[in-house]
Amino acid sequence: MTAPKMQLVLSENWTMTSGRDLPALVRWAREAEDAGFDSVMISEHVVLGPDAGAEGRMANPREYALPGNQDPFTPWPHSLMLLSAIASVTSSLRLAAAAILAPLRHPLVLARELGTLDLISEGRLIVLPTVSWSRDEYAALGVPFSRRGRLLDEHLEIWDLLWRESPVSYQGEHYRFEDVYFEPKAYRPGGPVLWFGGATVTPTLLRRLVRYGHGFNPLGYPSAEDMQALAEGMAAAGRDIAELELAGGTRAVFPDARSCADLGRALEHIPERMAEGYTTFCIKPSQFVDDPDGVGDFCREVMRRVEALTS
Repeated sequence: MTAPKMQLVLSENWTMTSGRDLPALVRWAREAEDAGFDSVMISEHVVLGPDAGAEGRMANPREYALPGNQDPFTPWPHSLMLLSAIASVTSSLRLAAAAILAPLRHPLVLARELGTLDLISEGRLIVLPTVSWSRDEYAALGVPFSRRGRLLDEHLEIWDLLWRESPVSYQGEHYRFEDVYFEPKAYRPGGPVLWFGGATVTPTLLRRLVRYGHGFNPLGYPSAEDMQALAEGMAAAGRDIAELELAGGTRAVFPDARSCADLGRALEHIPERMAEGYTTFCIKPSQFVDDPDGVGDFCREVMRRVEALTS
């Protein structure tokens, strides 16, 4: 069995370090690369509002932040700037910009940021564009929440043009421009690698994956029916589902609201998921360790256990 790719989640590790100590996250990324990790992932919000915690707080602060379960004071540093810093101290580590809230920016500005980071990292960038869930965040930035899906679609259409040629003209419902020269292009000829995710394979998600996707990073694990719909949709477009990198998570089970989860239990399902086609697995260090100086050892232990499970 081929060893899976492991991805270190660097967002939401505030039980180990301050939200202002961003050099610690850069150091952890370098340690992850040294240990054999394939990539790091950083998610984003621009701002949070009261709806961030509308459903109450997560039971254990090490859990993942989900819609409505987090303190509005939760730190969310600028993910692309942080990934740029990580790119400067690593050489092979892929950089996953997860949950990029495209509708909150102009597509030309965001394409410039993404293309520059792809150049700096020499093609190591992965982008997971999304629309997100927070009405308060959209209201603060003056962007209509109800239009977020169509705004993202226009971003994707515009990026697809920008990566390929200059000049570019576009006439959409929300964005319009004529004879735009966009140079330099991204490092990769077709632009950065694009992943898409979601809790279920909706028709909208399927359409974006089939047209633009290089990877699928679902929230949780989709049903057999969803995966069948994805396979059929790819085939109908002349693509094979095997072209998609399938990224799954690790299952942290907390014994109580104060303790870390057991690493072995979180990793034990990896061989089963690999048999289903998953090749990449995400893991958040603060779910398993409390020591900010122990992340390198943690990464090496993860790789040792994964190798034993899959050899």
